Amino acid sequence: MPNALEISVVIPVYNAEPTLPDLIQRLIAVMKMSGRTFELILVNDGSSDGSWGRLKGLYDEYPNHIIAINLMRNFGQHNALMCGLRASSGELIVTMDDDLQNPPEEIPKLLEAMEERDLDLVYGVYSEKQHEDWRNLGSTLVQIFYRAVFGLSNSLTSFRIVRRQLVESVLTYSLNYTFLDGLFAWNTNRIGTVLVDHEERSAGRSGYSLGRLVLLALNLFSNFSLIPLQLISLVGIFVAVGGFGVSGYYLFQYFANAVAVPGFVSTIIAILVLGGIQLVALGVMGEYLGRLHLNMNRKPQYVEREVLKR
Repeated sequence: MPNALEISVVIPVYNAEPTLPDLIQRLIAVMKMSGRTFELILVNDGSSDGSWGRLKGLYDEYPNHIIAINLMRNFGQHNALMCGLRASSGELIVTMDDDLQNPPEEIPKLLEAMEERDLDLVYGVYSEKQHEDWRNLGSTLVQIFYRAVFGLSNSLTSFRIVRRQLVESVLTYSLNYTFLDGLFAWNTNRIGTVLVDHEERSAGRSGYSLGRLVLLALNLFSNFSLIPLQLISLVGIFVAVGGFGVSGYYLFQYFANAVAVPGFVSTIIAILVLGGIQLVALGVMGEYLGRLHLNMNRKPQYVEREVLKR
């Protein structure tokens, strides 16, 4: 039996108190104009401002359309999205940011692309990004790693629309270091993009720093592939081959009585290079083992403090 609810809009909220009223008003206007049944799911991800109080006021104003969830602390954007996806019931699920850089008026473009091209997932990509340069640099790194791991050419953004069937396929994932785009790419290759507008941030600043974006990219690599371990193995092979070659050369020099007194510099260089490679290798393996440890201990993706819904 098909789901009676047509669209769920899931929004992770972090320190977005000033933008929430305008965001909700515009979303409700767009959804009503579309003529589809809808719900808005807003997940407060440990905001330090008055975002939760604002969400409670908006829930009181629009109780038939809003589900508000307050998490115990900040768990990260993708974990908050997983929380919202589990609470959703629409046949199509839109995800977007809370800062109005994703204009609600662009949602019909996502809907049109999804239905006309029979896709499971559509990203709204920006003709011109309004992020700062450092943020664009971090996002580019995530894109490069994503394409290297999954062999896909589509661009990633937080503005996307997903079919219920694909959402259901990732909801069984309950481990740490959630990266939704990787989970989606594991389950389908029917992924497309559509150009949308990207507006300047009207208030506040991004919850992502360059460091957090780099960590997100590294999480992508270590969670969804063995590429880091394979790279370390290749480096080890090259170093070993090079070491055997150098050893053979000096052995030949020894038998030819052409060996000078061993030098301090060459010894130190060899120790530093080999020691550095060994430490990197141990670090990569330790990263994988640490993730296994945390997942075996069942560190939660998120914990809900309060849920407001009818």
